[in-house]
Amino acid sequence: MGDILALVAARDADRRRRLEAALRATFPDDAESNSNEIAFVRAPGRVNLMGDHTDYNDGFVLPIAIELDTWIATRRRRDRSVRIASLQSAEVAAFQIDDLEAGSGRSGGGIALENAASERLPGPRWTDYVAGTAWSLREGGLPIGGFDGVVDSTVPLGVGLASSAALELASAVALLAGERRVAAPHLAALAQRAEREYVGAECGLVDQFASAAGRAGRAILLDCRSLESRTVAMPEGLRVVICDAGVPRARLSSSLAERRAECGRAVALLAEREPSIASLRDVDLATLRRHRHALPEKLARRAEHVITENLRVRAVAVALALGDLHALGRIFAASHESLRTQFEASVPALDAMVTIATSVPGVVAARMTGPGFGGCTVNLVRDGAVSALARAVATEYPRRTGLVARLYEVAPVDGAGPLGGH
Repeated sequence: MGDILALVAARDADRRRRLEAALRATFPDDAESNSNEIAFVRAPGRVNLMGDHTDYNDGFVLPIAIELDTWIATRRRRDRSVRIASLQSAEVAAFQIDDLEAGSGRSGGGIALENAASERLPGPRWTDYVAGTAWSLREGGLPIGGFDGVVDSTVPLGVGLASSAALELASAVALLAGERRVAAPHLAALAQRAEREYVGAECGLVDQFASAAGRAGRAILLDCRSLESRTVAMPEGLRVVICDAGVPRARLSSSLAERRAECGRAVALLAEREPSIASLRDVDLATLRRHRHALPEKLARRAEHVITENLRVRAVAVALALGDLHALGRIFAASHESLRTQFEASVPALDAMVTIATSVPGVVAARMTGPGFGGCTVNLVRDGAVSALARAVATEYPRRTGLVARLYEVAPVDGAGPLGGH
């Protein structure tokens, strides 16, 4: 254990040195630099153990914040401007906090960019998430200030591990000068508002909440309607392994919009018969059976997935608390099958990954995770079986799919905040 901690400390020290050097080189001191002191903030990505497509239906989710994270090296400014760069991008952005307006992320308005492509590509830039967070915190009346910053992220992009939420929460902590006086649920809601109203991307709250409120060694059981939450300890000797299937998700936005609309139509038809129904959270299986004839079959299947997934979230929380590994395997399998057949969010590559994983002795549970249509699986693996899983995926997965996967062994970590030390 001591050797592992020493390796982690050395890795983090090297990361600090690289970020500090990049900050000083990219943004030399100027008249508005508040001091030469550099501080560091971080925010984690997240993976959902259970509960996919339940968040925007007012349901339950069970995420963990993960070691893959986003750091920002920051230096305060006396003015209300932000200058931001990234080790992963050539773009350098600058904006005035007080000039930002809602919806600007759709057009890039209010942000000056250096080293950007001559034509703006479809979709948001990474800098929009930083500016959107500044806009949202300002609109929320929080005491924020300008800074110079350089970002470094180990959260893979576009695979459903909350890279944008990690950037939003790290930016929020930087804007607040490392203060932790804002409650995690409130900070998460402001970050979600940034993504929805400034960037223009529909999202639930689970990504931001997990990144803000993560707890080391524990999962978060979150009620997406009330925002009430509690943590659940992960069993000893159980590892979390994420498998990135390497599948491009070119139609993710349109597929998600279609599923959201289908859930909305199911709610509208059910509410015609039972007006108390405001979302699929309000529907149980008995109610769905009673009124299933009123729904087109596709909508009924979408609703059934959400209803049963909400039950599975709470069942997994109980199984984790009891250390019931058999139940975990059964519930994960049921979730993946529901996402594959009822919600049609899986793809053949994810199905193959789950099949390979569950054939490995010591793999307790496996399922696709996140919005789907590509992305990742999440696996619960006994101590000592991670290497066997990695070997099986490395040999079997390319043979079955022609694709190459990436594996990440992660542990639940604390949520966003300042990094101590220098």
